[in-house]
Amino acid sequence: MKLAMIGFGQAGGKIVDKFIEYDERTGSGIVRSAIAVNTAKADLMGLEHVPEDNRVLIGQARVKGHGVGADNELGAEIAEEDIDEVQGAIDNIPVHEIDAFLVVAGLGGGTGSGGSPVLAKHLKRIYTEPVYGLGILPGSDEGGIYTLNAARSFQTFVREVDNLLVFDNDAWRKTGESVEGGYEQINDEIVRRFGVLFGAGEIDAGDNVAESVVDSSEIINTLSGGGVSTVGYDAESVETSSSGGLLSRFKGDDDNIESANTTNRITSLVRKAALGRLTLPCEIEGAERALLVVSGPPKHLNRKGIERGRKWLEEQTGSMEVRGGDYPINEPNVAAAVLLSGVHNVPRIKELQQIAIEAQENIDEIQEESEENLETLVEDDEDELDPLF
Repeated sequence: MKLAMIGFGQAGGKIVDKFIEYDERTGSGIVRSAIAVNTAKADLMGLEHVPEDNRVLIGQARVKGHGVGADNELGAEIAEEDIDEVQGAIDNIPVHEIDAFLVVAGLGGGTGSGGSPVLAKHLKRIYTEPVYGLGILPGSDEGGIYTLNAARSFQTFVREVDNLLVFDNDAWRKTGESVEGGYEQINDEIVRRFGVLFGAGEIDAGDNVAESVVDSSEIINTLSGGGVSTVGYDAESVETSSSGGLLSRFKGDDDNIESANTTNRITSLVRKAALGRLTLPCEIEGAERALLVVSGPPKHLNRKGIERGRKWLEEQTGSMEVRGGDYPINEPNVAAAVLLSGVHNVPRIKELQQIAIEAQENIDEIQEESEENLETLVEDDEDELDPLF
């Protein structure tokens, strides 16, 4: 699936940067174009892979490149005021070559949580391609204002996109882990999971051909209908070989793996992916739609295992809209990615909704905290950075 990725805010920019690195390393062909948008100049300068021409600094008249200090209302206002600057970068995207837009943002900070729904609404008004969101929920230890930002932004973001894919930091941060080290690992996990999912179907000439092809239309159909999605993932190391391909699965060559073992490995991976740690923990029963993608060396994939895994997902979710297929790649592991779309029984979302309701009672105190954060940022960073833009 070919995507135009737009990272909004610090976390969004870093994740898009990681996606480009993953794309270059694996040759997956996911990122057709990438843009980073921020109110903080330092965050844009710290990116390594997003082209400098595609780094958009907004809000210079309001916050002078210092960021918005976790004030997501200010982040939303700036995004609306400077949307033409963002559109200027989007105009360079070859939209006729992409399958969808993916707006990536951390929902705890001010710029990403405030600006990403504004951008999603703008994109949907102009383009016919689907607009998806990838929202990162902050950990509960990151502070009350970040949780409140997430509660507010979540409700708006899910309404403005065609589907909101969610990653919950609370479920992934390890106890005692440094913030920087924790986020670095989390970003790797995000890119690995969504990389396998969105990479399916991007086969070039000379590549191994899948037995059961998953193309962009399968992903789009699974995400249709809106709502919230989560992704499960599990992988197992295997031996790779330069030989293989579709025909080798049927030849009975000496290096072919016994079909029963291959089938059992795939069905086991599917169960562990769906029942293990999801990007957004929830009960899988009641998911409206699901998609299974199994990737790995061709000789370690087979149709029977994928079909068994797909049927098991149908039984567990109760959905009749479960799609599945394989994604042959010459990497030293077999991996299963399970996309569950339209999930309902999600404790974290219920918690955020409750926070949003309670926040109305102490809104003045929260706004004062936001203003103090912004003032501190500006005072601490009076020296201008060398302009790149």
